[in-house]
Amino acid sequence: MASSILPGGTYTVGDLDFTRVGYGAMQLAGPGVFGPPADRAEAVAVLREAVDLGITHIDTAEYYGPHVTNEIIREAVAPYPDDLHIVTKVGARRDAEGGWPDARTPDELRAAVHDNLRTLGLEALDVVNLRMGGFGAPEPGSIAPQMEALAELQQQGHIRHIGLSTVSVEQLAEAQTIAPVVEVQNFYNIAHRDDDPMIEETARQGIAYVPYFPLGGFTPLQSDELGEVAAQLGATPMAVALAWLLQRSPNMLLIPGTSTRAHLRENVAGAGLELPVDAVERLNAIGA
Repeated sequence: MASSILPGGTYTVGDLDFTRVGYGAMQLAGPGVFGPPADRAEAVAVLREAVDLGITHIDTAEYYGPHVTNEIIREAVAPYPDDLHIVTKVGARRDAEGGWPDARTPDELRAAVHDNLRTLGLEALDVVNLRMGGFGAPEPGSIAPQMEALAELQQQGHIRHIGLSTVSVEQLAEAQTIAPVVEVQNFYNIAHRDDDPMIEETARQGIAYVPYFPLGGFTPLQSDELGEVAAQLGATPMAVALAWLLQRSPNMLLIPGTSTRAHLRENVAGAGLELPVDAVERLNAIGA
């Protein structure tokens, strides 16, 4: 079975089996996640390699590009294998300057879901994450109008499962009163651990937790302690950071992104690194 060679095995998201090591498509777009990639053929090849490696979890958004990553995903892997699950996000858009303005009204969310269906070439979306905060932290307030819009689309058969992105524990609880939530995607990595309470809560409820920017995102991880542990293990700091996340909680799913096949293989191999107890204790202290 392909997934057996991937680190961490699988985790059930709703009624779907996701490999715990997935692939984030954000970097397939051009610089600043805007416009087309410099090498579209390599972008297509990266996605095909991900599927060949046994990855069943691809994360994207219509506003990456915009449209670019969804169109490349469709070119690369459609018709989609039955066990391949694509997760997308709604709640933002791109402006002409490459900015990321909010797009969270019910009408905007409905339009975004239908845009994703069209560009991906799907009749229904496996998981749609409602993005409510910015890149760094949740924004306070009710998310009921947005959840109600997605729940209606779910009842209409356009969405199979609903997730959340950049939300608080309180917003997760509110959302659960409207429709089941199968995934939370928040900012978290070995050096930025403010979201520990959310990881504990989602693990308790059997909800997948997907850290975005697992390797630092726009500002790559930098830690002397991480570098020292990696050197002692004969591994790269990024491999250690990914392996630490997988060992952090059983509901943790990874979506590291890359635009090259070589880096994709490095990410998958790195996530499978077995961290000894003393290394984990040192790493735990980085973001404590």
